[in-house]
Amino acid sequence: MTTSTRPAARSDTRPGRPVAPWSGPLFAALGMALVGSQVAVSGVLADAPLFAVQALRYTLAALGLLVVLRATGRAVPVPRGREWVWLGGVALSGLVLFNVGVVRGVAHAEPAVIGVAVAAVPVLLALGGPLLGRTRPAPAVVAAAVVVTLGAVLVTGGGRTDAAGLGYALLTLVCEAGFTLLAVPVLRRLGPHGVSLHAVWIAAVALWGLSLVTEGPGAVGTLRAEHVPAMLHLALGVTVVAFLLWYTAVGRIGPGRAGLFTGVVPVASAVGGVLLGGPVPGPIVWLGVGVVVVGVVLGMRTGLEAAQAPGDRGPATPRTGTQPPGA
Repeated sequence: MTTSTRPAARSDTRPGRPVAPWSGPLFAALGMALVGSQVAVSGVLADAPLFAVQALRYTLAALGLLVVLRATGRAVPVPRGREWVWLGGVALSGLVLFNVGVVRGVAHAEPAVIGVAVAAVPVLLALGGPLLGRTRPAPAVVAAAVVVTLGAVLVTGGGRTDAAGLGYALLTLVCEAGFTLLAVPVLRRLGPHGVSLHAVWIAAVALWGLSLVTEGPGAVGTLRAEHVPAMLHLALGVTVVAFLLWYTAVGRIGPGRAGLFTGVVPVASAVGGVLLGGPVPGPIVWLGVGVVVVGVVLGMRTGLEAAQAPGDRGPATPRTGTQPPGA
């Protein structure tokens, strides 16, 4: 494994290669749509050992990312010093503890409660992203994030819970935000490929340990043939492709505006359920979808207007304080 960190390993936003202003929003929307699609395979894996499934998922994803790096001629960027701490935070919060929070949470609360908690992520990203970049949150983006959150709550619905369920819901909210915010300090140098690769292999190691302790060494052997397609979708579609799309979008439009697109997750889940033969959602759900769309449009319209203002550096260097990975 090479330890070179030549510019090609960092980003596709180098000088001489202009980036279309719509690419960041498009990548964010596609990435979150893929994340929402995991609901379609969750039923297939319901009887599979959780930690073993997730460990195998991230192991396959790490191998897939290595293949992508080699196929595109990129070197494997090696983290330095404190970068390991940030990457460990991304892996343990956004990939390991998030899954623990969801699984343990649904034992104390209806799934909709966990979904509502995750729906609040746009607000955390709209506030936390600029603070990491030592700038002020953009009021218009924060307002748009609130609108997206309200729409996502309508799509997801409410539910019954107890004190433990609320605690796990809060854990999933913080961990989901950590998946993006903790990547911001290392995204510029390591790029989407580097951040994704190191986060998933660190998570895989942690999850293999959890599986060994809680499920036993034979847990992987209990997986059946029908689990394989679902596993491949999680590893390649929901992890490799979605992670690369998401972190590229964060680098181009900043975590605040990218966070608006997390509202796509419950929308994609609802639409996916219909495509798989589930019942058509009621009017409240479709109202929520419309509210999500309005919030995203408002937030991105504000971003484009700011990018066109005199002295601004454009959408590739948003005012949220995040530089593009290859800047």
